[in-house]
Amino acid sequence: MESARALLGVLMVLMAATSGAEAQVGIRDAAASAAAPKISAGGQGREQYERFAHEEWGNETPDDSGYWLQRYMFHVDAQMWRRLRAYVEVKSGIEVGRAGGPRPPDEDTLDLHQGFVDLSFGPATVRVGRQELAFGTQRLISVREGPNMRQTFDGADLVIEHGRWRVDGFGTRYVETDTGVFDDSSNTGRTLWGVYVVHGRDAGGTAGIDLYYLGYRRNEASFDQGTDHEVRHSWGVRAWGRSTTVDYNTEALLQTGTFGQSRIRAWTVASDTGYRPVPALRVGVRADLTSGDADRHDDRLGTFNPLFPKGDYFGLVSPLAPSNHIDLHPQVTINPRPNLVVRTIWLFFWRQQRDDGIYGIPGNLIRSGEGTHERFVGQSPGLEVEWQATQHLSFTGNLALFTAGPFIRESGPPAEDTTYVAGWVTYRF
Repeated sequence: MESARALLGVLMVLMAATSGAEAQVGIRDAAASAAAPKISAGGQGREQYERFAHEEWGNETPDDSGYWLQRYMFHVDAQMWRRLRAYVEVKSGIEVGRAGGPRPPDEDTLDLHQGFVDLSFGPATVRVGRQELAFGTQRLISVREGPNMRQTFDGADLVIEHGRWRVDGFGTRYVETDTGVFDDSSNTGRTLWGVYVVHGRDAGGTAGIDLYYLGYRRNEASFDQGTDHEVRHSWGVRAWGRSTTVDYNTEALLQTGTFGQSRIRAWTVASDTGYRPVPALRVGVRADLTSGDADRHDDRLGTFNPLFPKGDYFGLVSPLAPSNHIDLHPQVTINPRPNLVVRTIWLFFWRQQRDDGIYGIPGNLIRSGEGTHERFVGQSPGLEVEWQATQHLSFTGNLALFTAGPFIRESGPPAEDTTYVAGWVTYRF
């Protein structure tokens, strides 16, 4: 199996090196080319090294030498007819050397990542099949770019675009990442549907407002209150804008529904505001607040569910999801050159409710709040450098620390400080 994976990696890299940025196939006769199918191909290869000391404050298997993650993706995009488009994308993810073995998004030998058809009629397009979903700033529904394997959904999406308006109406099931060959399945007991509306307030797309409803059903959901069937409805609004010196992104959301026999009443308020005194410098601060469960023994669940958020929501060092939390996240971003970004961040993280625990990105309970009244989880300074060396080649480096605050120490052991170093190179074609 290892040799097969290595061979697959070599083949994908060779394909990247030889295919070029785009290949188009069609009838060469200029008079007939408009009616001919147009086929383009592309993809990416990503090689990533990671090393943790005391991952998840010491809960994971110790690993002194780090490990490698490899991602290979290849797609074919065919405009078969002016109203019909077909898109197919395959993926391969490989993990090498991790002491505790691959995590769920680390490895997938070979599988279909996306496979859909688009049928367009004027301003409306219907997309049916396996597809990525991403809305807004991807706080709730994202492509999960940070981890090795991105996430997809099986279903349909109706998109209507008119002037400064865009409306998405969709119904899907989450696709689980499995490690074998073409074995990813959407029979996961996790269903997502909704309507997402975006209105640009100016022709340049520099300001706008989003309104949305998201429905979510999970057959087996676990919170500090217990495990049961969850049906959740999210109603939200986001306002965003930017000028030459100031940018803002503010979002508020209310969640209702049921968790077994309990009622769900949860909420969040989030903001990201930045100021550019000069074009090459941005000083910003993120502040997020999500509700927690005030009493694990009553008939009401107050824990906010972030659904399918970014895999690196608080950075790659952090296993935490935005549930039952308060964070303050100052950031400084420097662009010394157009193709170089240096970003420093400092995360401060508290629990919002003392009777609730902290949660991971997949929605799992990491540590219970039972037995401790401490709110402060920890702090995490970090440094990230991104260099776009060429049109196709980029390099990224990341260094971070996440301390074990009073809550981690009282809910442990273990309760060690986590350090993280990583570097990756990506080639897109």
